[in-house]
Amino acid sequence: MAGYQTDVFPGRASARVDGRFPPGHEQELVDTIDALLLPSVSREWVNHDIAMETTFDGPLVDALCAAVCAEDPDVHPVPYCNPGGTDAKAFTKLDIRCFGSKGLKLPHDLGYGRLFHGVDERVPLEGLRFGVRVLTRLRHSC
Repeated sequence: MAGYQTDVFPGRASARVDGRFPPGHEQELVDTIDALLLPSVSREWVNHDIAMETTFDGPLVDALCAAVCAEDPDVHPVPYCNPGGTDAKAFTKLDIRCFGSKGLKLPHDLGYGRLFHGVDERVPLEGLRFGVRVLTRLRHSC
């Protein structure tokens, strides 16, 4: 934020960057940002959080995979890196493992990546129904 007029240069400007990094790559992100800054520009943390990961195994993972496969026998569940913040960061400090799931079955041509958190974010109703069926199976098996 630097001002409200396009033809006036303020004496000071600020910007916020929401940087996400996979576990083990924080320093790479910091080094990249620092390399892009001019010598007259300073950087400070507004919020500094952790990146987390856990292994993709255990009874809950087995139950989730079974629920997904029961609804779609052709699927191959795999772990993925969720770029969003979660409550799992708080639970990690208590040594509690957490798992997220995007319980949707989306058409290959949807282009969900460009819709994610966009102005026109949406999913097909059948994709949402699939997720409800999976979660219902998971709830009954646990």
